[in-house]
Amino acid sequence: MHEERQAETQHITVSNSLTMGDLGRALKAGWQDYRAKPAFGLFFASLFAIGGLMLTYLLGSRGETAWLIPAAAGFPLLAPFTAVGLYEVSRRRELGLPLTWSKVLTAVKGRGDDQILSMGVIIFVAFGFWMIVAHGVYAIFLGESGLGSDPTEIVNSMAGLTMLAVGSVTGGLMALAFYSITVFSLPMLVDRDVDFLTAIITSLQAMRDNKYVLLVWAFLVAAILFVAMIPLFLGLLVALPVLGHATWHLYRTAIRPQN
Repeated sequence: MHEERQAETQHITVSNSLTMGDLGRALKAGWQDYRAKPAFGLFFASLFAIGGLMLTYLLGSRGETAWLIPAAAGFPLLAPFTAVGLYEVSRRRELGLPLTWSKVLTAVKGRGDDQILSMGVIIFVAFGFWMIVAHGVYAIFLGESGLGSDPTEIVNSMAGLTMLAVGSVTGGLMALAFYSITVFSLPMLVDRDVDFLTAIITSLQAMRDNKYVLLVWAFLVAAILFVAMIPLFLGLLVALPVLGHATWHLYRTAIRPQN
């Protein structure tokens, strides 16, 4: 696979002129990729949806329904890692390379240098850390309130509303930091022979140079994924693949090797 990728010695050029039009074009290209090769999108989205259903069942069976709110809020953090295979599909379509399951799944495993695996560990640790923080916020505001785990009781109390407000701000800041380091780092690891620290630094630079447009993209991705999770995660079968492919095309617009 090495010959199909950009050489690691090439200079990385980061655009500082992304526009709202680029977001629209990325979404259009993402939809075209999904329509052209829907089986790959449905496969990876199904894995993500099944994971969400299993988490929901686990929390519900243990009577911890209150945790559905932070779990639903934090679950999209796992989406970038799930989308690695989608990035490879878009990359191969763009370059006219053969699209087979073995090639796509090999890309998900990485190139034997553990760079994508390292990013996967970071992603899953971030989700675990978010759940720990959410537990801490719950304990501070509701630990001695006598309220149960019923979400209705929580939203009808001042302590519960305060907890949700503080948790939303805290979670939003964490999600923004996490988004900044992953938005383009994973596509870059699929595309080029670089280490994950270089990919993270490049993603942060792109975020710094295109704050407004990439913040809008973050909001769109979060909102679409959240809405797609509501009907038993079924909306993810379309939303996740389209957004994954679209992120690849936005990456291509933002980060180009110098010829």
